[in-house]
Amino acid sequence: MSKSKLIIVAAVVLAITGFFILDLGQYLTLDYFKSQQAAIDRYVGEHPLLSVGIYFVIYVVVTALSLPGAAIMTLVGGAIFGLLWGTIVVSRFQDAMASINAGIRRDGPLYLFMLRLVPAFPFFVINLVMALTSLRTLTFFVVSQIGMLPGTIVYVNAGTQIAQIKTASGILSPELLGAFVLLGVFPLIARRIVDWIKNRRALKGWTKPSSFDRNLVVIGGGSGGLVCAYIAAAVKAKVTLVEKNKMGGDCLNTGCVPSKSLIRSAKFLHHIERHRDYGVRSAAADFDFADIMERVRGIVRQIEPHDSVERFEQLGVDVRQGRARI
Repeated sequence: MSKSKLIIVAAVVLAITGFFILDLGQYLTLDYFKSQQAAIDRYVGEHPLLSVGIYFVIYVVVTALSLPGAAIMTLVGGAIFGLLWGTIVVSRFQDAMASINAGIRRDGPLYLFMLRLVPAFPFFVINLVMALTSLRTLTFFVVSQIGMLPGTIVYVNAGTQIAQIKTASGILSPELLGAFVLLGVFPLIARRIVDWIKNRRALKGWTKPSSFDRNLVVIGGGSGGLVCAYIAAAVKAKVTLVEKNKMGGDCLNTGCVPSKSLIRSAKFLHHIERHRDYGVRSAAADFDFADIMERVRGIVRQIEPHDSVERFEQLGVDVRQGRARI
C-alpha cells in the first residue's frame, strides 16, 4: 500500500475512533436537535450559505465514514431548510463521496437504482460496495440521485413536521402522523416499484399474446420434466409436455434405474464372495449376465407405466411426441 493511502486509512481510523471516544454521537440525536432548534433556526436565518456549507461538511463526514446519525441528518435537513430546500440540499450532498466509486458491470445502473430506491439497504454500504465495481462516477451520481429522491422527500417531509411540534399534543397532529405513515409505507411502495421494474425488464423484447393456449410448456419427459408437468397438472394448469424419445428419459431407460438395478446385483455377488466376513462358512452363486440384464429390463418395465404417456394424459397433461424449442 502506498504512503498516501496509508495516511488516508490512518486518518479515517483516527476520525472514527475520535467520534466514539469523544461521544460525538450525542450531538446527532433528535433530542439534541430539538433542544437546539431555536438557536439553529436563528443561525440559518442569519447565515444561510454558511449553514449549507456546515451542513454539507458534517453530512459528508458522517456518511463517508459510515457513522451513526445519517438518518437524523436527513431529518434535520428538512427541519432547518424546509421541504423544498431540504430536499435539494440533502439530495445534492448525499453522495458527495461518489467519486470514490468506480462502477458496476452489466446491469449496474439498474441494479444501483433498485438498491437506492429500497431503503432496506443502508446507503453507506452501497457506497462502499460500489467502490469495488466499474460504474462510471457520473452514472453513479445520476442514478443515485434519481433512486434516492423519493425517499429523501419522505424523510425531509417528516423533518419539516417534527420542526412544527410545540407541545406534547402536537405529536398526534394529522400532519405528523401522515408524515410517519409515509415513512412506514414507502419501503412497501418502493419494493413494488422494484418488482415492477424487474418484471418489465424480464419481458422486454417480447410481445404479450392476447391469450395463452397453455400455462406451461415442458420440454423433455425425463425425471425433471415429468415432475414439473405432474405438479402443474395437479394445480389444474394447462400443460403441454414434449418428448422426442422415451418417456422417463435417461433416468428410467439408460441411467438411474438400470444402473442402480445392476449395482444391486453386483453388490449381492460381492457379499457372497465375502461370505466369511459375515460369519457364513459356505456360499456360492451361479449366474449368467444375460439373466441379470433381463432383471434390469424387468425393473424398468415395472416403472414404465408410472412415466407413460397414458398416465400423464389421464392427469390432464397434453403429451406430444417430437422436438420443441422456445
